[in-house]
Amino acid sequence: MGAGRLYAAVAAGGFRRYATYRAATLAGVFTNTVFGVVLVYTYLALWDERPHLGGYDQAQAVTYVWLGQCLYATLAIQGGGFEKDLMDRIRTGDIAVDLYRPADLQLWWLASDFGRALFQLIGRGVIPFAFGALFFPMALPTDVRSWLALLVALLLATVVSFGIRYLAALSVFWLLDGTGVNQAMMILGIFCSGMVLPLNAFPGGLGTFVQALPWAAQLQMPADVLMGKADPLHAYAFQATWAVVLLAAGRLMQSAATRRVVVQGG
Repeated sequence: MGAGRLYAAVAAGGFRRYATYRAATLAGVFTNTVFGVVLVYTYLALWDERPHLGGYDQAQAVTYVWLGQCLYATLAIQGGGFEKDLMDRIRTGDIAVDLYRPADLQLWWLASDFGRALFQLIGRGVIPFAFGALFFPMALPTDVRSWLALLVALLLATVVSFGIRYLAALSVFWLLDGTGVNQAMMILGIFCSGMVLPLNAFPGGLGTFVQALPWAAQLQMPADVLMGKADPLHAYAFQATWAVVLLAAGRLMQSAATRRVVVQGG
């Protein structure tokens, strides 16, 4: 089997794995929809007091909310993707089996996470977004190019999300337990990605700082591309830069771990 077919099969396996959890998917759709409604009314009240906060009008703020609910599970913004499996395999020593496979460890998990992300987008993300578009005023583009631009931004956002979580998972080679790392990633993910409030609404230097972090590539950039608030090429350059940096850092960390760290359990 060629490398391309191998990783395609891994991605398909990741898709099928999450597709089996139908009850969890339905519960996730319901949860994202309810949280979306709560956030929308919170945003509407906030934008009544602060019109054009962050450069958004109310319709754009509502669009931001529903895109966030669409991407919450797709990008595993608070975790819950491959990283927990990888952490467990490092902790138990099963990672030794993975290292003996005739496949690249990083690409293997990246392919698996792509399959997971695709299912979460289709199975859990589309319905809340469609619900929002049906019942609330949203600033959605009417031209196909804007939607295609969004797909490119989502692809890059998925790679950035993977890069962040891959580094977190590899830390278990040294920490031996991923509980604290997972909790830190949950807090950073929800705050720095803009799930609570758009990053461009953060004040002063804090806003500048969080918009320069890799988490900004997950939600803020796709939202601005969708609504025409950012030049797609600029957004892609930002996302691609962080994707390359994170993947390279993951490669270096993986090399250091597999060369010098004793695998726990074997």
